[in-house]
Formats: sequence, C-alpha cells, structure tokens
Amino acid sequence: MRRLLGYDVADINRLLFLFPVGEVESPMLRILIFFGALLCVPLSVAASSEDVTRSLLRDYPNINYQQISPSPVAGVYQVVVDQSEIVYYVPATGHLITGEIWTRDAQNLTQKAKVDLMTQKAGLFPLDKAIVIGKGPHQVIEVADPDCPYCREGSAFFAGRTDVTRYIFLFPLNIHPDAEAKAAYILSSPEPDVAYEEVMGGAYDEQPLPEFKDNGLLKEHQRLGQQLGIHGTPKYWVDGRFVAGSNLQLIERMLADKKN
Repeated sequence: MRRLLGYDVADINRLLFLFPVGEVESPMLRILIFFGALLCVPLSVAASSEDVTRSLLRDYPNINYQQISPSPVAGVYQVVVDQSEIVYYVPATGHLITGEIWTRDAQNLTQKAKVDLMTQKAGLFPLDKAIVIGKGPHQVIEVADPDCPYCREGSAFFAGRTDVTRYIFLFPLNIHPDAEAKAAYILSSPEPDVAYEEVMGGAYDEQPLPEFKDNGLLKEHQRLGQQLGIHGTPKYWVDGRFVAGSNLQLIERMLADKKN
C-alpha cells in the first residue's frame, strides 16, 4: 500500500472525507477547514527535509522552487518559488496552498517571511552598477521604474536628503510602455543621477527623450531584477533591511531609529 511520510494514503483520504471541504464555497473557510483536518493527524512522525523535497517533486515535478523550510504550522512547509514568492506545501496530503498565514494577534507571518527572504538579497546588488545619489551615512538601495507613480513618490521623498546614499537600479515594467526607453536613457547618460532626477520629475512625459546611445547597462539591471525575483516596483533596502512597496512612513521611522 502506498504511504506518504509513514501514513497510508487511504487513511489520509478517509480523514479528509470527514471534512466536506469541497462543499464549502468560501476559499478562506476551505483553508481553515483543511488546516483543522491537518491538525487532527498525529504528529509523531517527523519528516526530514529530504523526505519533504522528494515528496514535493513527486507531487509537482515541474515546480521551480529555490528553498523549502518548515512553516509556523506543524506539517506545513514553506516553499520559495520565482525567487521571492512563498507558497505552502503539505506532504501528508500533497496539497500546495497559496495565501498568507496570520496569527491570532494579527501578525502576517507570510509577509514577515518574505521580508526576511528579500533582506538576505541586499548583498547581491553590484553597487558599482547603480545610479548613486547622495553621500549620507545610511545606505538605501532602490529598484525603480521611471514611470511608476509610487517610485516617483519615493524619489521625491528622498530628494535633497543629506542622511542617505542612494543606490538606484532600474527595472521598467511592461505596464509602462515608455519606461524602458526612459531607463535606457538614464543609464546611458554621462550624468545618470541628473538624468534620473529629470525623468522622475516628469521632464520627458510630454516630450521625446534626447537622442542617446544605449550603453547596455539597462540589460544588466533587468537581468539582476529577474535573478532576485523582482516582479514590481518600488523596492527598497534601508541599511540592508527590505521594505516592500512605497512604505515611506516605515522608511522614515527606520532612518530616524538609526539616528538615535
């Protein structure tokens, strides 16, 4: 009889049959019921990382994953896919779950795991390839799209600050048709910091870009973004700590805390 991590598949199926998940329409309620069923399974058999990996690849042979680790929920494993996204795998049943895990005191553990994952990538940026603005004591790495309104909001937030050194990498998104040309212009300029401020200020929103010769640096920035799992902008690393999105109030607090 086929077994998964010490359990008979038939026994697991009988367990799930007791919980009519298929009749529940609410996706959130389905997840809660499923986890309730999972917690009824005895936890005496601990799966090794090798067992979990083999089980994942058996159930999902085409999955492109980078990391597997235990999640905060017993019997459920955190899987990193696409370099920066997190899904959850249940070896005992073969389920792959997308969504977030929250605690009863309203902590988003999935978001925390993503922040920790992306924080580890701060050292992977080749700073000599960045646009550098400022000479302040705090290091801020930015990934931006020249036509992203939230990126422009962040650029205005940092403009003129004397407490940061900014290392800017450009990652134009497909939803902004003019962003790639603007990014190439910035990075090919003899003064990319000046060109960046002009573009982010809207100087070429209503008029064509000046002629320029593409130096190919944008392709390097784009490859880096893909390797790091960048799917949207803006992204920030403040003194090595990752901040998702345009959370400028959090960045202000982080910089203020560093001063004290």
